[in-house]
Amino acid sequence: MKTLGPARGLLFTLLFTGVALAVALAARSAPAQIVPQPPVPGDAVVRDFRFANGETLPELKMHYVTIGRKLDDGRGHTTNAVLVLHGTGGSSAQFLGPNFAGVLFGPGQPLDASRYFIVIPDGIGHGASSKPSDGLKAKFPRYTYDDMVKAQYRLLTESLGVDHLRLVIGTSMGGMHTWLWGETYPAFMDALLPLASLPNAIAGRNRMWRKMAMDLIREDPDWKGGAYVAQPRGLKGALALMLLLSGSPHQWMRQAPDPVAADAAVENYMKDRFSKADANDLLFALDASRDYDPSPRLERIQAALLALNFADDAINPPELGLLEKGVARVKNGQAVVFPLSEKTRGHQTHTWPDLWKTYLSELLVRSKR
Repeated sequence: MKTLGPARGLLFTLLFTGVALAVALAARSAPAQIVPQPPVPGDAVVRDFRFANGETLPELKMHYVTIGRKLDDGRGHTTNAVLVLHGTGGSSAQFLGPNFAGVLFGPGQPLDASRYFIVIPDGIGHGASSKPSDGLKAKFPRYTYDDMVKAQYRLLTESLGVDHLRLVIGTSMGGMHTWLWGETYPAFMDALLPLASLPNAIAGRNRMWRKMAMDLIREDPDWKGGAYVAQPRGLKGALALMLLLSGSPHQWMRQAPDPVAADAAVENYMKDRFSKADANDLLFALDASRDYDPSPRLERIQAALLALNFADDAINPPELGLLEKGVARVKNGQAVVFPLSEKTRGHQTHTWPDLWKTYLSELLVRSKR
């Protein structure tokens, strides 16, 4: 084996040491790569749950997903919890894909899971939480949005040990829940971001399509008072109404530019949704909005609020001016109607935060304590 002389050996040692030192210094100065924790699913049992109409369930199952780690201020008070709420017929799963979690929950993103403790529950009647299709069918308690918010509160406080929220953010029905959170538990959160919703009773066209969808199910002989074996055909009509109201003409035209493509799009949508939906679950979910109306108590909201709607949302049409009227009564409120563009998706724009995440970041800054 060839050996180095003393001088060359010393030179090699110095060079090697220098390279090693440079690598070590570079590693120390380079920012550490933060890998968010994966979503962690869980199930909580809320015991002896009493609904607004007096009905009760001895055990109400609440399914949820958490991302990140809960932090407190040293005195046991939660400092970094974020509650994310889904829309009618949805679940926590809709927020875990690349178009939502990949835009909001990653390193350096607005709700970076290395900094925040993100809680995403399935609402009553939805996902893997207690719902009519579990077995009670039409005998399931006739719940309301207030009941759903109450169950979310009990999940946080009794099962997850959360006594304060940095933010409540909700889409569509979840946006309506966000309004209710702000006035029902006004000191519980720092900020509110209701998306694609209004702080008013559901009326006009928004109530009309819901009633038509419910009637299509109830008046179908195959529904059998909720005791059906196979899904009633009226469910397809109800799902069709949801497709018509929640989409965007611009997106539809790009996805279905000719009659053949349009027919195929409808068939694919119905095949996918019908196979996953349940008539009683959808009926109860739509019916739960029957007495929603936060308007009498908007002045109770203390948290910083940014209400974000979309110009091409047919469910919450901006031309009615209802959003601005309601927000004007909120002390720390701001209303934004996101303009129509080729990237907006009608009502469904609420689930594409790449378009509106800047508003979320601004709200977090404005509400920082």
